Amino acid sequence: MEVWPCQVSSPTLQKKAKMEKSLCFLAAVIFLTGFVEAASVDAAETSYNITTTTVTSRQQPTPANSEFFTSTVQQDPKDTSKDREDEIKKKEETDGKKTDETARLECPPLGMESLRVDDSQIQASSFQRMGLGPHRGRLNIQSGIHDGDMYDGAWCAAYKNRDQWLEVDALHLMLFTGVILQGRNSIWSWDWVHTYKVQLSNDTVKWKTSMNGTEETIFIGNQNPETPVLGLLPVPTVARYIRINPQTWYPNGTVCLRAEILGCRANVNPAGFQDPPSKDALDFRHHNYKEMRKLMKSVTDECPDITHVYTIGKSYMGLKMYVMVISDNPSKHELGEPEFRYVAGMHGNEVLGRELVLNLMQFLCKEYKKGNQRVGRLVTETRIHLLPSMNPDGYEEAYEKGSELAGWAEGRYTFEGIDLNHNFPDLNNIMWDAQETAAAENSKASNHYIPIPEYYTKEDAMVAPETRAVISWMQDIPFVLSANLHGGELVVSYPFDCTRDWAPQEDTPTADNAFFRWLASVYASTNLVMANANRRMCHYDDFQQYNNIINGGAWHTVPGSMNDFSYLHANCFEVTVELSCDKFPHASELPIEWENNKESLLIYMEQIHRGIKGVVRDKLTKQGIADAVIKVEDHDHDIRSAAGGDYWRLLNPGEYKVMVWAEGYFPSVRQCRVGMEPRATICDFSLIKTPIERLKAIRANGGKIPQDLQLRLRALRLRMLRATTKVINRRRESQRERHQQLWLARKIRSSRARRA
Repeated sequence: MEVWPCQVSSPTLQKKAKMEKSLCFLAAVIFLTGFVEAASVDAAETSYNITTTTVTSRQQPTPANSEFFTSTVQQDPKDTSKDREDEIKKKEETDGKKTDETARLECPPLGMESLRVDDSQIQASSFQRMGLGPHRGRLNIQSGIHDGDMYDGAWCAAYKNRDQWLEVDALHLMLFTGVILQGRNSIWSWDWVHTYKVQLSNDTVKWKTSMNGTEETIFIGNQNPETPVLGLLPVPTVARYIRINPQTWYPNGTVCLRAEILGCRANVNPAGFQDPPSKDALDFRHHNYKEMRKLMKSVTDECPDITHVYTIGKSYMGLKMYVMVISDNPSKHELGEPEFRYVAGMHGNEVLGRELVLNLMQFLCKEYKKGNQRVGRLVTETRIHLLPSMNPDGYEEAYEKGSELAGWAEGRYTFEGIDLNHNFPDLNNIMWDAQETAAAENSKASNHYIPIPEYYTKEDAMVAPETRAVISWMQDIPFVLSANLHGGELVVSYPFDCTRDWAPQEDTPTADNAFFRWLASVYASTNLVMANANRRMCHYDDFQQYNNIINGGAWHTVPGSMNDFSYLHANCFEVTVELSCDKFPHASELPIEWENNKESLLIYMEQIHRGIKGVVRDKLTKQGIADAVIKVEDHDHDIRSAAGGDYWRLLNPGEYKVMVWAEGYFPSVRQCRVGMEPRATICDFSLIKTPIERLKAIRANGGKIPQDLQLRLRALRLRMLRATTKVINRRRESQRERHQQLWLARKIRSSRARRA
């Protein structure tokens, strides 16, 4: 006797299926409420009685006996969620269609994009060449610049007919609920599938096409290469194998696609759940703007003594850019305590960093209360600033579409269409041009605290409000170390990001290249995925050969990056961390991603305590001297002391000759030794003021008194930037209401289009 999926449409079978249908619903409820757990039972080793449609946790289906079986799972009598299921079941009787659709949408992706699905699990009827093989048929996979190599952007069949298919082996029995399709990623070719069928099997011998009543379902595919399109199975069906069978395609193209599969694990043992992916009791889900604010407030309520929340500005659409500080004295800078920052969400659709930063807030609070010594040292010795969303407008756009359907670029840019990682002033070329001029004139050019160019401060400059807010933030806080959290790859890149002479790819190191490589290695070597030597590359770059770190310019040139600006305009060292192949991981992936990155996030923060630190004081008054220049011999990058005279210079272990000077003071020199331990060496300096008589004598002999013109120009340009920002903000405030109405109308149209 053939066993059917969880819906029977044939009129002759309605009576027979009446009881089966109610049992089928029970399974969907179990999947929806979280009882689909991984039981390590291969489909080939299972068995079941083909005369019944009820499958218990001890009676598994055998593919050799049947193509499909119902998704009904017998309820464990000890399961305390039965009352909740009964409640949902009553609701289903009145609104069955809505609950069924919710259940199908709740099933997570199988893992084509996140690489949980191994290359060996993907087969195809044919393929044009290895670079367009079935292993490339993954949602959002990106191609290299050169088509025709090993890393093209889709699976493409060798023949243009309706007999072609892409097959995925789930390894276990799954309740398949849907397919998400994209076309081919390419700058040279246009290829996508217009319509397709879905076929399922338990043994790859007998295949059954997904049915819509008595007819085979024809799913609507793509109309362009990049927009993901969801196709829900009319009947969620349990099987081990699934095939996507293209029926029509772009007329001027060929049969090419990228895909993700939605499904819930079918073989369940309610009495024997596996351990959760993370033992930390954190809020693992995606948080929109409103939910993010609630979470941050809950953390401050739980740990009011070590947390403080402030805003650094607003996005174009008026969303506040919130920062949480975690420290034993969070509301103000303490002399000698370094300032650290994590910035996430520069690209709004790269959402993992946002959730990791929110996880980190909760983790530090909870562990500090528990007495975790490591966390206690971090909190008491460091002032930690956490900005979870630098581009809140872009995030809300991506969040509206959700994981998988946001695509590769939707939400990346600000509301104005600006890429924030190209929006900072290009100080690199200003510095390099000045160095060339200085070499010709036998003079010296500044290598630090480079002022913002004048054009950048104008009202008509294309500078996003989010960028302006971050630049002002950098001026107000003497940050020492930072990381910019991105997504879409697995690598840590370090400055410079911009190459000389606009070369597309060229290793462009800073004066602190050795320490930047150390910082990048610290994160990459402790990240559980990056450190896995057997991991598959995300797209087309094999970063394993570089130990998962790379100079930004050697990867691809990025003029106007936040990393380079931070290094050249302030005292802060910053790297970019590409956290995952999947820019927008499904919520079910978040606990695993937290475990992958937890140690990396902690150990990277601890690197702020390497090198030397101290206070530059007036020898007579003992007052701290602000903006004193700290020079390290053989390191052509200077830093400055903060307002209180304290400074921090990140350095690798070694002996260093350090000179400090300030306007109106004699220079001071001393030797400072940096040890292997992560504890900064104290190197204080006391400077003697230049006597007035000495200054008069210099002038009398025709000499010039050294003046810190670079510092003055830097301060002037910042005032100009802040002045134009105020003018622009007032103008934008009057326009914001109109833009919000347009945005709302766009969301409503998008929602209606999806429902249609």
